[in-house]
Amino acid sequence: MIKEVVVVEGKDDVRAVKRAVDAELIAVGGFGINETIIDRIREAQKRQGVIVFTDPDFAGEKIRKIISRRVRGIKHAYISQEDGIKNGNVGVENALPETIMSALKNAKCELKKKRSEFDINDMIFWGLTGELNSKKKRDRLGKELGIGYCNTSQFLFRLNNYGIKREELKMAVDKINERDK
Repeated sequence: MIKEVVVVEGKDDVRAVKRAVDAELIAVGGFGINETIIDRIREAQKRQGVIVFTDPDFAGEKIRKIISRRVRGIKHAYISQEDGIKNGNVGVENALPETIMSALKNAKCELKKKRSEFDINDMIFWGLTGELNSKKKRDRLGKELGIGYCNTSQFLFRLNNYGIKREELKMAVDKINERDK
């Protein structure tokens, strides 16, 4: 059983996560997230910790940000759009149980203290911005690091605030480059 309470968007996500792991879940009901749900998430965070596991799309990211701004110290789990798509629909509910288990196992916690280990120059150096295939690189690297896909500035934020170390980033980049050979 997962120690933390897993926060998902809807009932279909609850079913998918329950097929993969034994965990307590809170479904926020999409954008219907209200103060009562935020209070439940805060209480769960105090009691046993929370992992936010929303869909890899615009709505999921927006819900994640709402929760993250209101509840401190939560963990974040991600799947790639590729792992969550079925018949043109993107969501946690479409992911395989193994993918869900892996995402939850690799959940990252936001650090309380701001870090600035990485900056835009690192993003350029690693080819994560400013190149034709930068978006694809961020997608693959986000999957490898367990921090999900996002734009350049959000990727930089996640590298710094999820405690990713320079050596960890280098190893992930090397692993991806090795697969490309």
